Amino acid sequence: MEKLSVSTGTIWEQRYGYCRAVRYGERILVSGTTATGPDGFVVGQGDPARQAAYIIDKIERAIGELGGRLADIVRTRIYVSDIAHWEVVASVHGERFKGICPTNTLVEARLVDDAYLVEIEAEAIVGAGHAL
Repeated sequence: MEKLSVSTGTIWEQRYGYCRAVRYGERILVSGTTATGPDGFVVGQGDPARQAAYIIDKIERAIGELGGRLADIVRTRIYVSDIAHWEVVASVHGERFKGICPTNTLVEARLVDDAYLVEIEAEAIVGAGHAL
């Protein structure tokens, strides 16, 4: 099986030896994703809902570049820097994944920078939304 990968071009991917997402067979794995814009700055500073929405868009683009769709996501993991943000972040997730309903974990974690309020990783199986 061929392994394909995609990068979003942030400085950290090259510097620390990882990519945004990898596809191996029908499985796509997306690295922990933050609200880092193409200019390297945080998008939605101080706004966990905006960061979550931006992150999900970023994940959707990465999966799309590897032949998948948001509907193919079967698992998400959400990390919030402050558990007080859980409900607003979960609401954004709920809106974007309505009808898809992947398995999900949401925990409080210390993220790499105080400006990041949310980090999300995802797993997809291409075509999973069409099974049954």
